[in-house]
Amino acid sequence: MRTPAKAELCLPTRPLAEAIAAEWAAQEEKVRPATMMLMQLAATGIDRVPDRRGAVVAEIAAYARSDLLCHRAEAPPELVARQDAEWQPLLDWAAAQIGAELQVTTGVMPAAQPAEALVACEAAVAAFDDLALAALHLATTASGSLVVALALAAGRLDAAEAWSVSQLDETFQIERWGRDPEAETRRERIRHDIAAAKRFLELLAAAS
Repeated sequence: MRTPAKAELCLPTRPLAEAIAAEWAAQEEKVRPATMMLMQLAATGIDRVPDRRGAVVAEIAAYARSDLLCHRAEAPPELVARQDAEWQPLLDWAAAQIGAELQVTTGVMPAAQPAEALVACEAAVAAFDDLALAALHLATTASGSLVVALALAAGRLDAAEAWSVSQLDETFQIERWGRDPEAETRRERIRHDIAAAKRFLELLAAAS
């Protein structure tokens, strides 16, 4: 089997290979890319990451400059308390595990993050291999948070927890004002992407 760029689809673990084979087996008359997230991530890790690895690392690490978890509400008190309860432990985890002490701010402008924290975040991202970087990129862009993506990859969060944490503000608004169909579609897409990234990383780490 070949990737879209015609590279050999060579995978490091049998569980990942079997899962991608199952995605192909489930296709019918037409290939449905949305049902083949593992194949997409593998192809990205093989075709696109190696030639621009430095740029991919920098793009992911840049989320630390304006990480979702660092932007706190000023009001209402219920939202402020919920953000502190769910987000601060993850920032504390990042400080302890990767040495990135990211600063918290309120309002729309990002906080000026310490240079040493940004360096630590980039080093943490650079430690991922090419295939894992593809999944980390998806988790980061879907959640809007490098810290959430790193916690997901490390097993600090499962997929449901990562989605819930990243959607805290939206969930709070829904509880107050009700659901919006367009927003719900977006939330489900984020849930799908985070779950796919988590499963890909688990299959990468699985014993053959």
